[in-house]
Amino acid sequence: MPGQDYPTTQAAYKFAEMVEQKTNGRIHIDVYHGGQLGDEKSVIEQLQFGAIDFTRVSISPLSEFDKSLNVLQLPYLYKDAAQMWRVLEGDIGEQFLKGVEKAGLIGLSWFDAGARNFYNSKKPVTKLEDLKGLKIRVQESQMMMGMVSALGASATPMAYGEVYSGLQTGVIDGAENNWPSYDSVSHYEVAKYYVLDEHTRVPEMQMVSKITWDKISPEDQKIIKECAMESAKIERELWAAKEGASEAKVKAAGSVVTELEPGEKEKFQAAMAPLYTQFGEGYEDLIKQIQAK
Repeated sequence: MPGQDYPTTQAAYKFAEMVEQKTNGRIHIDVYHGGQLGDEKSVIEQLQFGAIDFTRVSISPLSEFDKSLNVLQLPYLYKDAAQMWRVLEGDIGEQFLKGVEKAGLIGLSWFDAGARNFYNSKKPVTKLEDLKGLKIRVQESQMMMGMVSALGASATPMAYGEVYSGLQTGVIDGAENNWPSYDSVSHYEVAKYYVLDEHTRVPEMQMVSKITWDKISPEDQKIIKECAMESAKIERELWAAKEGASEAKVKAAGSVVTELEPGEKEKFQAAMAPLYTQFGEGYEDLIKQIQAK
C-alpha cells in the first residue's frame, strides 16, 4: 500500500489543500493513506453508499464496476506514455470518467502509475524468444496470465509478498512491475535483468461518491474538478521523479536494463491477438480509436 511519501498520496494531500483553499474552508478533506480505510474494492463500495467521499484507485479493481475499463488494461495497447495521455486527456478519457457514474461514482481525473515491465534473474531480454520458458510471476488475473502465456513464458500466480523469496530460490525466474515497485520491494537484488517492454500502463482514477457530489453546489463542483485536474498534473511530475530515482538506484546496484530490439514490440503486440479477442469483445471500435491516437 502506498505510504505517505508516495506520489499518489502526496498528490492527494495537495488536492485536499487546494480544495480547502479555493472553497475558503467550506470543504475540508481528510486524507488517509496506506490502506487505512480498506482495500481498493471495499473503498469503492464505501464510495457507492457515501461512507467515503473521495478516493484514488487503480482501474484494475474499478473494472469490476465498469467492464469497459478492461480495455485500458490490454497489454501493448499504447506505443508510449504520450499516446496514453492523448487518450486519457481527450474525449475517450472523459467518456471513461463519466462511465463510472452508473456505479454511483464520479470520475474526476487520472493519475499516472507508470508502465509495468518484465524482470528476471536469468538473462537480459531484448526479443520475444528471450522470454520463452521463463517462469514469470503474475497477479491472479486472467488477462495477465494470458499475456505471459501468449509470450511463450510460463505464468505463475503468486502472492506479492512471496515474490522475493520465489526469485531467490528459483521457484520463479521473473516477475513484472513498474520502476518504483521493483526498487521498493528490493526485487532488483534477486532479479537484475529489467526490460523496458512497457506491456501495460494501468492508470488510476481520482473519484468522488455521487451521493457526496450531489450535495455540493455547482460552483464548488467546478472548483473540485479543477483541483482534481491540477493535482493530477502534480502527481505526474512526482511520479516521473520517483521513477527516475528508482531507475538510478537499481542501475547503481547492478541492474542490467535493456530495451527491445527494433521491430520486436510489434511481435509482442501481435502475440496479444487472442487476448484482444477475448477481453476486447464488444469494444473493438473503442480499441481502434485508442490505437489511432
